[in-house]
Parts: sequence; structure tokens; C-alpha cells
Amino acid sequence: MREESLIELPGALSAPAPNARARFVMGVDGGATKTLAAVLDLREQRLHLGHGGSSNPDAVGEEAAGGALLMACGEALAGLGIAIGDLDGVVLAMSGTDTDAIRALVRPGGPLARAGGWSTDDAARWVVVNNVVGAWAVATGARPGVGVIAGTGSNVLGVGPQMRPWRAGGWGQVLGDEGSGYWLAVHSIAAALHERDASGPPTALGEAAMRFFDVESVERLAQLVYAKPFTKGELAAFAVQTAKAANAGDPVACALYARAARELGGQVQAVIRKTGLEGEFPVGLIGGAFKAGPVYVEPFEAVVHEVAPQARIAVVDMAPVGGCLMLAAKAAGYQASLEPALLDGLLAEALASAA
Repeated sequence: MREESLIELPGALSAPAPNARARFVMGVDGGATKTLAAVLDLREQRLHLGHGGSSNPDAVGEEAAGGALLMACGEALAGLGIAIGDLDGVVLAMSGTDTDAIRALVRPGGPLARAGGWSTDDAARWVVVNNVVGAWAVATGARPGVGVIAGTGSNVLGVGPQMRPWRAGGWGQVLGDEGSGYWLAVHSIAAALHERDASGPPTALGEAAMRFFDVESVERLAQLVYAKPFTKGELAAFAVQTAKAANAGDPVACALYARAARELGGQVQAVIRKTGLEGEFPVGLIGGAFKAGPVYVEPFEAVVHEVAPQARIAVVDMAPVGGCLMLAAKAAGYQASLEPALLDGLLAEALASAA
């Protein structure tokens, strides 16, 4: 079995060339449910957002993913009143198992560059990474530590004291996504079906699923799951009901969160071992699944503390696109400190205005 890391930090991020004139940067957080682009004026501290649908090629295909990217980037640029050629740094942090598919879309002369009217020079400056790199950056300030995504899908990235990266998970809904909203939703529906056929214990999840999906029985829901079919995001949305059931004390829902914590936390343990992280370091939790609160976060903390008792584990409030902007500023050669608190405030204001 190969031993090298599944992910590497591009040279533009690990050893960028200083650029005292850097001003405009763009970060893009491309997920399985939505795409968020942010353009930041580093001098005047102005920020504008652009929105699009899923840009995960695994979930929607390359054509739809490219369209979502084009829409989000175009809206963000227009909001700040600049053109693509004005950008000094761009980092796209994209979900999906094949980051090369996104690189192909935005390569110089590629389909996305042509559709957006971008020149070869424009597209050549774009840095494309897996979205877990953006999560790591927002969780740690792009310093040694671990970023954990548990949104529609899941993924884990740690970077050690020598800036060695290691990724675990991120294999998509068929082969992975442990502890994610999708994983929780699918296992919740399965638990409801097991109650129905008497192979599992009673649970409130069956009634919750029938209400949420507006069906008369859980067996009808099972038919729809195979016949419709539901998108990854549509199924993952049910995890909100799993959280409600767990916080109301449903033992089956609580057990699902304990299992999710063990499986996703096990990936964090692997990352900690492979990167050489030790002592005190941040582990940032990002994504809607963690909004379940202590029912998920506490067992997750227990798993991580088995191997790293001093790790600082916390839910990250800043939107992951903030990490993409930090990385874009770094790629642009911006040498000043991009203060996380300031960036968080700008993002929160922009998100509130868009709501």
C-alpha cells in the first residue's frame, strides 16, 4: 500500500512569492449543496459574496459543477465592481473525490475559462484544492492543526509542525462520508426501517422521516429513495431531524451520533498520528452536522482526546470560505496579517445581507 499523503499543499500556498501590490483576492468554497465565492479588497477591507448551487462533480456532474462556479464567481466579482483580471490570488476549495476534474474546468483555455471570458493569464493564477484545505485554514489560521468537515459530506485534514499534510476520509457518499449529514440521514432512515421490520428498537426517527419527506409510511420512503432518486443534499437535510430526536433523548438517534463520533473521530486520530501533531493544537469542527451540539461534539471530543488529550476542540463559527480567502491572500503574496476576527466580521455582515 502506498504511504505518501493523499493531499499536498500547492507551492503557491506553502512557499508564495511576496507581492507588496496585492489587493484583490477571491476564495471559493464549493460544496455538494452550495457554492460560495467571496472577493476581498485587502486595502479597503470590502468584501462581496456570490452564490451558486452544487459544484461537486461527483454529485451533479462536471457541466453543472462548472455552471455553479461560474455563477458564484461572476456574482462576487460584479458585486465588488472588478474583473477577473484584477485578482491577485484565487483559491478554489472544492468538494468531491476528484479535484483534478475541477482543475480541468478552470485550466487556461478550459471550458469554465472560456464561458467566463477569462484569459489564459487569468486562469493560470487559480489554485484548486480539496475543500478540506479551506476548512483546515479557517480552523487553524493556516497553521499546524486539524480541520474537520461534517456538512453534507465529511473530510479531515491535518497539517503537522513541519507543514506536512495528511488527509483521511473524503471518499464520497458511497464509500465514505462518515459522520456527515448524509451519513446520519441515511442511517436514520435505515433505523426507521429496522423498527418497521422488527429487527431494530423503537425510535422516533420513523415518524420524523414520514413527516419530513411527506410520505404515509417508511416503506414508501424506502421506495422513493431508490426510485426518485433523492440528491445527496436532499437526503442530508434530514439530519436536522436526527439532531432533534437525539436532543429529545431518542436512544437510537443518540447511538447514531456516538457511532458518527467514533468513525469520524477515528479519522482525526489517524491524521494526528501521521502528521506528528502533539501537545496543544486546534481541531476545528466545521459544517452543519456539528450544529447538533453536545450530543455529537462531546463524544467526538472523547474520541480525539484518546490520542491527543491537549487538543483544543471547538466548533468554528467562521464560514469556510473565510479559509479560502486566507489562502488566496497567501497565494497572492500578501505579507500583512489577515486578522481572522476582522474577516469573520466582514463575512458575517455579507452573509446577513444576503439572507
